[in-house]
Formats: sequence, structure tokens, C-alpha cells
Amino acid sequence: MRRRRDGSVWSHGPDLLVRTAQSEANRTGRKAERPATRGRPRDEDIDRQVVAAVLDVLRLGGYRAVTIEGIARRIQRARTSIYRRWPSKPHLVAYCIVNTMGASPATDTGVLRGDLSAAVETLRRAFTGPLRQALPGLVADMANDPKLAHAVRHEVLARRRKSMRSALNRARLRGEARTALDEELVLDILAAPFYFRALFGHAPIDHRMARNIVEYVLKIVARGRASASQAPRPQRIGGNAKRKRPAR
Repeated sequence: MRRRRDGSVWSHGPDLLVRTAQSEANRTGRKAERPATRGRPRDEDIDRQVVAAVLDVLRLGGYRAVTIEGIARRIQRARTSIYRRWPSKPHLVAYCIVNTMGASPATDTGVLRGDLSAAVETLRRAFTGPLRQALPGLVADMANDPKLAHAVRHEVLARRRKSMRSALNRARLRGEARTALDEELVLDILAAPFYFRALFGHAPIDHRMARNIVEYVLKIVARGRASASQAPRPQRIGGNAKRKRPAR
């Protein structure tokens, strides 16, 4: 690199000598503009291949069988292509679950019934696919691996529950839902049947199940439904009830 008399800087490139943008700015007095930079676009094909490979390994061998090197070999890619996307194995597995289930399941449809139906439909699709076979081993591994458990809770459950919590808040603003609700319990009721049936296999996961869950939750959250403790007690009529004497 050498400097000209006017202060401009020349750099030796592979082709010709190119005067830098900063040197030009010094000569003209204008503010230099940074050249536009374009990063390499994310290859969605790699993402899809990785998700399919991880779910398959989880189904066959559990969380311990998942390795970055093994997944790279399965999809015939370099390890660096995976590490650039996911810094660790827990992040990789959590991403695959989110990709399968969706991070924001409760789409704003304008009515609570539509929001809840959208949310449970993401669960129905997820647990009738490869995730259903991978779930038992994944749950067992979460009990013994705090990092995996933390990643799933924060990257999967927390994001999905935030979306569904927003749906309940929207319903309150529209006057569809009661203000006094145990939100965490309501969210559990929405999702728990899918996990329970996926783990134990005692009943099918189908459209009828999804519709019934929405109906039951709507009955719980509907505005104007008083709880048992708040409902007025009926007055006792007849029997041994004492009659008040009329005032004289």
C-alpha cells in the first residue's frame, strides 16, 4: 500500500490498483459510504435435512445418539455448516422441535376459538409425525441432562406458551375471556393431552381430540361463567327450614 500526494490511498488488489472509498471522501469532502455487504443466504435445504436427520436419530437412539459429527455425515455436509447455525447439541435438538411444532402456534385469527384451534393443530401435526416416536426418549434424556432440559423449556415451551398467552390476552380485550384465570393451568390443559397420548399411546391423536380440547378450554375461559366458590348458594326451601315470623 502507498499514499499519493493528494492523500489518497491505493491498495494492490488482484486486478488493478483501486482507490478506496475513504480516499475519495477525503478528496471530495463527502462522507464515505460503506459498501453494501451481503452475507451468504441460509440454505433451507440444509435446515430441512438436519431436522429430519435429528428426529430420526432421536427415534432410533435417543438424545445421546445425536452428535454434530453424526448428523453432518448423515446429510453429507461439513460440520462447520451445522456449527454455523447451532452452537451446541441442545440448541440443535431444541431447534428441531420448534421447527416441527412451531414457535408461535396461536395465530391471531380475530376470535379465541380460531386462535386455540390453530394452536392445537400444530400439536396434532407434530405428534402424528416423527416427533411422536422421538418424544419418549427425549423426555427421559431431559430428566438426566439439565442443559437439554433448559434448552427445550426456553427455546420450545416458553416461546409457545408466550404465543398462547397472547391469545388469551387478546380474548380478554375483545370480551371473550374472563379476567380471573389461572393461565398456566389453561395452557397446560391445551397441550398436555397431546404429550400424554404420545407418551402412553392409550388413545388416538386426531382431529376429534383437537376439537374437543378447544371446546373444553372455551368452556373454562368463557366470560360470565362463575366459579363454584363464587356462585351464589341456593336458598333452602321447605324441610326443616325455619320460617321468619312476620313483624308486628
